[in-house]
Amino acid sequence: MVIYLYGNLGAGKTTLVRALLHAMGYSGRVKSPTYTLLELYQAGGLHLRHFDLYRFHDASEWDAAGFRDEFDGRNVCLVEWPEKAHGLVPQADMEITLAISSTEIIGNGRNIEVLAISQAGRECLKILQS
Repeated sequence: MVIYLYGNLGAGKTTLVRALLHAMGYSGRVKSPTYTLLELYQAGGLHLRHFDLYRFHDASEWDAAGFRDEFDGRNVCLVEWPEKAHGLVPQADMEITLAISSTEIIGNGRNIEVLAISQAGRECLKILQS
């Protein structure tokens, strides 16, 4: 499964991944892949790959990093800033967009929009909604 994560800097993309991993039973430290570009995890019987492509400048970086091999159909790939490798990252099964919202009454919060694109994405969304 491939999940694209959209949102401005500080919108909560890595925090969402951290919450997901902890909900799946992962008890270790969940680091931002901003500098490593990729962090690997195992949780809930799944192999998860957390990518942060913010620092990518062109397609050659994608090929040099060897990321194509991680999208092998066995991993759940959570990709921050997928637009930085447009046309190279496999099509998403789901897209999650986070936005910071602010009101006088509530203060700062987050709006989240989840879009299921493939059948696998629709099945995953159905499970999340139940």
